Amino acid sequence: MDNIIIIAVSALGGLGLIAAIILYYIASKFKVFEDPKIDEVAEALPSANCGGCGSPGCRAFAEATVKSAKENKSIEGLNCPVGGNEVMQAVGKILGLEVEAKDPMIAVVRCNGSFAHSPAKVKYEGATSCTFAHALYGGEGGCQFGCLGLADCVASCEFDALHMNPETGLPEVNDKCTACNACVLACPRGIIELRKRCPKDKRIFVSCVNMDKGAPAKKNCEVACIGCSLCVKACAFDAITITSFLAYIDFQKCTLCRKCVEVCPTNAIHEINFKPRKPKVETDASEKSVSLKPAEDKGLSNKMALPELVETKEEIKETKE
Repeated sequence: MDNIIIIAVSALGGLGLIAAIILYYIASKFKVFEDPKIDEVAEALPSANCGGCGSPGCRAFAEATVKSAKENKSIEGLNCPVGGNEVMQAVGKILGLEVEAKDPMIAVVRCNGSFAHSPAKVKYEGATSCTFAHALYGGEGGCQFGCLGLADCVASCEFDALHMNPETGLPEVNDKCTACNACVLACPRGIIELRKRCPKDKRIFVSCVNMDKGAPAKKNCEVACIGCSLCVKACAFDAITITSFLAYIDFQKCTLCRKCVEVCPTNAIHEINFKPRKPKVETDASEKSVSLKPAEDKGLSNKMALPELVETKEEIKETKE
């Protein structure tokens, strides 16, 4: 009996040892080497896992940067919008590469169809989802391009950068925006766009995406772009184009001169974070014109005299006394 137990234990032990050797060999043969720099890059990232970089998470982005650095000696095209230039410079330092600084971006809501500007013609009752409502109808105000106001973009934002304004029914972006692009992807009507953060957060953009002709667009929203081309004519920098009756301002070319804002007849072009304009003072033409009379009228030798400096000899004498 004892011999049977000893033989059984020895047999099982031998099988376990053989299996361990085989597994060790297989693990060594098919071992996947992971560059330690991946961990370093992952630690430098903000760990937001927002997907704004185009990767499913920060770890995947770290792997992509290390791979690109090895194969292409560059990480061009890869960017972490949440971390910005500071984080990307740190990543470049880890990988031994120079990273070109990029302009910071911010989300912009290109719709001004508020309750006041686009009054409701119908009442929507259904699932509180923009994606669902977009497949069913044009919108309460009649504009099939405008904001539906059901806050899909707010739900998608992980940085508390978007809130619905109860007075206008439109989403508003605050300074917490990291340009992660989540709200852009969440909006089924494409009214949210990432634009460059200019100095002091100044921005000029056409707050409308309606591509209907002028009359139908104006009927559904009183501040809609009607494609009149006045802004195009006013811009001296070729920053504005019109496609399908809709104006668009290229933020790379725009110099923030605000001339387009002045000529827009429907107030569809918005200027954000600018100082209030000074009121224009109309001056009477008679006050501006100054007539210069020959100096002989005042008894002076000069041919012409400035009106404010012309004094008679008697006036000069009285002044000295």
